Amino acid sequence: MIQETKVKEMESVVIRFSGDSGDGMQLAGTIFSNLSAELGNEIITFPDYPAEIRAPHGTLSGVSGFQMQLGAKKIYTPGDKADVLIAMNPAALKVNAQFLKPHSVVIIDMDSFQAEDLKRAMFQTDNPFEELGLTSVQIVAAPITQMCKSCLESIADNKQALRSRNIFALGLVCWLFNRPLEIVEKLLSEKFKKKPNVLEANLQVLQSGFNYGHNKHASVSTYRIETVSQKKGFYTDVNGNKATAYGLIAAAEKAGLPLFLGSYPITPATDIMQELSARKELGVKVMQTEDEIAGICTAIGASFAGNLAVTSTSGPGLALKSEAIGLAVIAEIPLVVVDVQRAGPSTGMPTKSEQTDLAQALYGRNGESPAVVLAALSPTDCFDSAFWAAKIALEHMTPVILLTDGYIANGSSAWRIPDMKEYPDIRPPYVTPGMREEWLPYQRNPENGVRYWAVPGTEGFMHRIGGLEKDFTTGVISTDPANHQKMVRTRQAKIDNIAAAIPPQTVMGDEDAELLVIGWGGTYGHLSEAVEKVRESGRKVAFTHFRYINPLPQNTETILRKYKKVLVVEQNLGQFAGYLRAKINGFNPGQFNRVKGQPFIVSRLVEEMIELINQ
Repeated sequence: MIQETKVKEMESVVIRFSGDSGDGMQLAGTIFSNLSAELGNEIITFPDYPAEIRAPHGTLSGVSGFQMQLGAKKIYTPGDKADVLIAMNPAALKVNAQFLKPHSVVIIDMDSFQAEDLKRAMFQTDNPFEELGLTSVQIVAAPITQMCKSCLESIADNKQALRSRNIFALGLVCWLFNRPLEIVEKLLSEKFKKKPNVLEANLQVLQSGFNYGHNKHASVSTYRIETVSQKKGFYTDVNGNKATAYGLIAAAEKAGLPLFLGSYPITPATDIMQELSARKELGVKVMQTEDEIAGICTAIGASFAGNLAVTSTSGPGLALKSEAIGLAVIAEIPLVVVDVQRAGPSTGMPTKSEQTDLAQALYGRNGESPAVVLAALSPTDCFDSAFWAAKIALEHMTPVILLTDGYIANGSSAWRIPDMKEYPDIRPPYVTPGMREEWLPYQRNPENGVRYWAVPGTEGFMHRIGGLEKDFTTGVISTDPANHQKMVRTRQAKIDNIAAAIPPQTVMGDEDAELLVIGWGGTYGHLSEAVEKVRESGRKVAFTHFRYINPLPQNTETILRKYKKVLVVEQNLGQFAGYLRAKINGFNPGQFNRVKGQPFIVSRLVEEMIELINQ
């Protein structure tokens, strides 16, 4: 008799794909997240991979993971622990055992759990589940390697069969979550359209994996996740780096300027350059330079010539670019510097994420060298943050440093493609013909202190700017002490005045709360979920999260002085907390700091907040 499979109805579920770096876990996870987005689920993803290009096969150091949370409600994070783990070898199981919920489903390739595989993963016994204490999990032990070989026996060799194991696992997961294969087949067709033999093999093993799950029937529970009612529009799954690139393109369109990127490849920012280099049809120009300094210098030259100029990097590159950022500050030309933060110092942990570049972005230049600093909140917010970074740079003639981080840059979520009619125009402060007779290079708008922009080639506006201090009035080189003090204060005032052009800071949660939780940048999702859980427990808490850091929104001090207890939460040792102390006299918040290269654990944040409320 055939038993019916039990179906679990769930609001949200956490899935983690894991295996060797060469097992294609990132691809399988990305396809499943794209499938879920097209079906109307909320999703957040977290790719977690090692810095080693290819560690020894089957070892703990080579494990690569891709975690996602999807659901029928608002999803803020990829989840603390997994309901379903796909472990392609014993090392993947061992590394990820700590992320499993009780009674979770674990799918393994039993062909990769032989004695030699267990030894490479440093197991002491022949029962890895018992050794790890995983006595309550539901195990799906599928002969994935052998089934791929059998399925592809007539059309592919063993090498291709091994490469297809991730797609077999994907088919099995599609069965587990009652997902149709048609969308996956379409996504695979797009991915391998230039490799028809590879496509045919993957389509066959996809169906084979789905059929294997279907034929197992009642051995494990399957899941059904309802979709959410979304605002009408076109939706896609987008990661932060791609959203950043799109935001820059949108800003260039709104400004009526060509977009130029001068950059050097660096993890985890390289995908911005790769995405923009594929957009030549939109007039985007990309120059891959020999080093970080050349990258920013080409961008500065492009800005001087009248482009929306951008350079992208991570922490080590931001350090190398510091002198050139100072040049953009003193020359007062627009520039966007995108820093996708990673764990440091030095090379640090290149594939892991932190918020440790804030002090460098604020202060990491010689002299009084103020620059605008923004921080994106989520993968999809990278679009808006990049757009506003470009708008501020162009309209206020200043370099703007946009901080994202490895977590939101590589992570993805469902994104409604925006209607650009909803976004404001970008109007750089160009010189006008009527200014020709009396114009000088540092002539300024009296309302906001922004100097006017004379793009080279504009008739009657020949001029020279550069890294040497200039006279406030004439624009010629000056070493006069009083003039230098005046120019320093003028450049600072220009940045301070931008506070009037950015939105006021908002507060979420309970108006009468004693505790205010403060975050900035890419921790928004984890803090939002933690605050929600605290409020669901019956406790009162308020929450404010900063995108605009320098200058701060005008109402920042008013908000922060309203609450009896304040907790600043960061993935560093307290850089934003220290910045707020310096900006607001007598303000001394509490801190919660973790520097592990990994996202926050929501349950730990909840504990900390409740403990502070109860004091």
